[in-house]
Amino acid sequence: MLEGFNNTLVETFGPLGPLFAIGLLGVLLVLMTLPTLLKKRVDPMERIQREQAAAREMTAEKKRGLRHHDAAGEKLDKFKQFLEPQNEEEYSATKLKLLRAGYRGRNAVRTFHFIQFSLGLGLLFFGIILALIKSANGDSSTQSMVLTVLIPGVVGYYIPRYWVQKRLDKRAEEIVNGFPDALDMMLVCVEAGQSLDQAIVRVAHEIKAGYPALAEEFETVAAELKAGKERVTVLRDMAERAGVPDISSFVTVMIQSATFGTSIAEALRVYGAEMRDKRVMRAEEKANVLPTKLTLGTMLFTVPPLLLILVGPSMYGMYITLTQTGTGL
Repeated sequence: MLEGFNNTLVETFGPLGPLFAIGLLGVLLVLMTLPTLLKKRVDPMERIQREQAAAREMTAEKKRGLRHHDAAGEKLDKFKQFLEPQNEEEYSATKLKLLRAGYRGRNAVRTFHFIQFSLGLGLLFFGIILALIKSANGDSSTQSMVLTVLIPGVVGYYIPRYWVQKRLDKRAEEIVNGFPDALDMMLVCVEAGQSLDQAIVRVAHEIKAGYPALAEEFETVAAELKAGKERVTVLRDMAERAGVPDISSFVTVMIQSATFGTSIAEALRVYGAEMRDKRVMRAEEKANVLPTKLTLGTMLFTVPPLLLILVGPSMYGMYITLTQTGTGL
């Protein structure tokens, strides 16, 4: 049935008939969904919640004195209905993921979806051009043209997601690697007589060259403490931003130490020793996995030459013997 429909399109519109049908179907789908999107009613409660959230954000920015003119963000405001998730949970999850990846701008979610949308459409048009070129060269298979059009668009749509995930993993790894050293330095500062706030500022300054992601987190904590936020809230926000179990455990230890009145230096000493042990365990785990990873390389690059050296002379001798025997006969 599909082959007959394809033949009908080719006979009616020529070799580009299937491509025209796909394009017409896409235009019809867009025209059908566009009125629904434009006439979508906003829930009154959701609109009130968004207005209240925007008012709180503007008030917080005025208090911090951090308002700035963002021309790019203002240009994207008119398209926020399409560039931002309308579901509050999805919006919060995307914002948190970008925050953990290091993108902390006010318009980070909007910019991310704009890049994703632009790359998807751009590579989709690129796939259409490739399909036209292939059709002009005589390759008019429907399956081939559909794959040529869709694959670039899908790749372009998922490239930003892949990039953000790689940034998130790299940032989390950097925080995990630098956290034991930061705890040791913080312990030295606290035992030298500095408060925890002063120790955080000092540690952020010292580790900035080696672990900039962790230093940025400590700088954010120091700035929020100076702004007057409660220490418990600031530490919990740090754990949520980092998304690393070690940071969450550290925050829990600090909160419990402040709640029960125990020594912060002693808590840092015990937890720092535990973090050093975990770092040694991670190094041993990577060292134990290394022989397994090297096995394939060893088999590919060592065994064939060894077999050639050991078996090659014997095979050559057998060939010479059989050749001489055949000549003698």
